Amino acid sequence: MRSIEHIYINGKFVVPHGEDRLDLINPATEERIGDVRLGNENDVRAAVAAAKRALPALAGSTKAERIDMLHSLRDAIAANPDELIQTMTEEYGAPSYFTAFSVQNTASVFDVMAETVAEYEFDRVVGKSAVRMLPRGVLAAITPWNSNFGFIATKLAHAIGSGSPLVIKPAEQSALQTEVLAKRLYQAGLPAGVLNIVNGTGPVVGAALTSDPDVATISFTGSTQAAKIIQRAAIDGMKRVILELGGKAPTIIMPDAELDKAIPVALMSGFANSGQACVAGTRILAPRSRMAEISERLKVEAEKLKVGAPRDAEVRIGPMASRAQWERIQMYIRLGIEEGATLLTGGTGRPAGLDRGWFARPTIFVDVHSNMRIAREEIFGPVLCLIAYDDEDEAVEIANNSEYGLQAYVLGADQKRAVQIAERLLVGRVVVNGAPHDPRAPFGGFKQSGIGREIGAFGLDGLLEPRAILTA
Repeated sequence: MRSIEHIYINGKFVVPHGEDRLDLINPATEERIGDVRLGNENDVRAAVAAAKRALPALAGSTKAERIDMLHSLRDAIAANPDELIQTMTEEYGAPSYFTAFSVQNTASVFDVMAETVAEYEFDRVVGKSAVRMLPRGVLAAITPWNSNFGFIATKLAHAIGSGSPLVIKPAEQSALQTEVLAKRLYQAGLPAGVLNIVNGTGPVVGAALTSDPDVATISFTGSTQAAKIIQRAAIDGMKRVILELGGKAPTIIMPDAELDKAIPVALMSGFANSGQACVAGTRILAPRSRMAEISERLKVEAEKLKVGAPRDAEVRIGPMASRAQWERIQMYIRLGIEEGATLLTGGTGRPAGLDRGWFARPTIFVDVHSNMRIAREEIFGPVLCLIAYDDEDEAVEIANNSEYGLQAYVLGADQKRAVQIAERLLVGRVVVNGAPHDPRAPFGGFKQSGIGREIGAFGLDGLLEPRAILTA
């Protein structure tokens, strides 16, 4: 049992002014494993003030100084990955394949930004004018619970790369992970005020942070509904926003797809991170002419996937992050049945043999139409919809017929043809034939999946403002 009693402000771990506490629960056992003391508006003001004091020196830092900071952060994360993995496993419950990737990705984020800073043109000549890309000011960031380490690292890497001091509100239910990570980041020796972390709820800490007059930019990763609240709060202060939001990613199985290859990729694209991923391929689009065999293969392979304790290396789907999340999944499964979709596999309740923990049954619906809520709304769990199409034009139409546009997947034997289909999709990223993760590709979405991009020069562009000096 661990109690988190501190937040991180101005280079020090301090006791927050807030006195409210939140229990921390292991989702695989439903056991209380600790609690966290939450910050309040006073803590936000102190954190923003510290960041504001750090702004002149960080904004004036050289490329070499920023790269040194980024490399120090990378080294601090990479020093003992097992500690981070174990904490993420206990508090979040992700399967081992995902926790290992998440920790590795957390370290690589700083390397990618160091490369970006080295190549980025902060000083340019346009016409006869000298243009310098300057940090806008204090950066506020709010991150979700489904990949706590990676999101914090991404926001911090962008802050340092752009010369913007950061105040971050991580997901409060991830406080154990945040504390372990914060202690690592502290070891990197950043100047006081460059990084500030305030645990707290969205309505208290998040609202105070987004409305603070000394915050220039807000970077938010989370739900589209929460982002709309943040955008409204940003209007009065003319703050810029960078929003990476929800998704309802299509996975297009092409008519020529080799199912031995395509089916496993389609399933893990949908069920990755136990389905708790904004990029999850939760709409599987299949040619009507092959619907029977694709349905059967999906059912057989899905029922082979092991659900259970995240420390088991064979587990592919762990628990939902909380009871509220588990109940949300159950609601959507019931809704799918009420809407007239047919259960191919799965259903409500826990999988057989699991009577404790927030485990959901991997579920696939068939006979799904695009106007059904299960096909349109982000469920954020292991629930997939199988939708038929007659030709490639209809596949593209169905794929693009969504409020979201974050990521998509295309699976086909003819690589050139698959890429041609990918080029017609209105999303931020398209993964063709299970291509590996590219840590340098820009990330963000179209439509209600967000505003702006993260990663590389695209990420720096969103945090910098050009100043032109004209001389006679």
